[in-house]
Amino acid sequence: MSGVEFESLITAIPGPESLALARKLAQYESHAITYLSPEYPVFWESARGATVTDVDGNRYIDLTSAFAVAATGHTNPAVADAIATQAHRLIHGMGDVFPTAARAQLVERLAALAPGDLDLVYLATGGAEAVEVALKTAYLATGKPHVLAYGGAYHGLTLGTLDVIGIPKFRDPFAALVGARATFLDYPGATTPLVDALADVTSALDRDPLIGTLLLEPIQGRGGVIVPPDGFLRGLRTICDARGVVLVLDEIFTGFGRTGTRFACEREGVVPDLLCVGKALAGGVPIAAVIGRPAVMRAWPENTGEALHTATFLGNPLACAAALANLAEMERLDVIGRVGRGAGRLRERLERIAALPAVRDLRGRGFFWGLEFGDGAVANRIVVRALAAGVIILQSGPAGTSITITPPLVIEDAQLERALDIIERIVREENV
Repeated sequence: MSGVEFESLITAIPGPESLALARKLAQYESHAITYLSPEYPVFWESARGATVTDVDGNRYIDLTSAFAVAATGHTNPAVADAIATQAHRLIHGMGDVFPTAARAQLVERLAALAPGDLDLVYLATGGAEAVEVALKTAYLATGKPHVLAYGGAYHGLTLGTLDVIGIPKFRDPFAALVGARATFLDYPGATTPLVDALADVTSALDRDPLIGTLLLEPIQGRGGVIVPPDGFLRGLRTICDARGVVLVLDEIFTGFGRTGTRFACEREGVVPDLLCVGKALAGGVPIAAVIGRPAVMRAWPENTGEALHTATFLGNPLACAAALANLAEMERLDVIGRVGRGAGRLRERLERIAALPAVRDLRGRGFFWGLEFGDGAVANRIVVRALAAGVIILQSGPAGTSITITPPLVIEDAQLERALDIIERIVREENV
């Protein structure tokens, strides 16, 4: 297929420029941030579509979408043009004080795209802040401070979200700073009996009458791409309605077509009380949002001169312009249709890989999949070997035993096939 870019490796991986930059990073950046080894990572220089080029000129096929951000492709030209145009007009507004036209247009657009009667928007600068806004909103609406959450959940790493994150390695070092507001349940897999999964919820609510919020991802992402049993979200909606609990769905990872519907909750026809979105929203510019039911969102007092929750960069004009352009690109490129047409073939290829001895399980939907391996060391070796072969994938799961496959929703069929060929070869060669 002419014009399709595949991997192209011209140096050892990592190359000399990446290694030099790694030494600089090791010298000046906090060692808590970037994992550095002789084999990993490479330093990105540019990206377009589903390909990434590093500082040494090596090209890779990206099956991560950079944490599911590049749904419409890396450096989408329409988004880049919108950012450039906005940058020449106005880079920064003033949070909750002086809004911009782009901000008004974006909240209107998000309200139109959200399911059901979710039509009031609270903008944020990142996914973790969106979750914190949702938790604040739910508390204002119910007066109940406790939260029902799930093991394996990833909702961000700010101090406020550590209360509800279900991965102990992130929470435990800060245990003395974290409250005890959350009750954690086991996130049910696809084979978990639905009646048991819902009974766990009702039992937890019976035990703690101060629970006013139920927070979850409709499919767990960082937790290893865990898909719940059919009917789970519908059952939760019924329980929350009966108990007066605010249902918060974190669709920061799954939103905007990743699973085959605009939002994953729409597959079951479920409308949450609060919907958190981010990642793919602006194609790479930091912005997130909470979209909620008026009855819940109006629990916030009206601003009479000082907002109870705001930020310097709330509704940043560059981010709003990027989001508007990116949402338009999602429609123009028919990303939901692309996922619908390509999901079956992607699943077939992954099932072939999952049949190999090294793989323990395969889970997912749409363009959102996880391969489960016997231990984290195996998954890590495969990630490192794939990078050296020109394919970018990531580990996931609380113990790092999974590999996520989340390609850009506009990836060319030939690129996807080539990347999966490489992964299959590497997994086939893995000794178990």
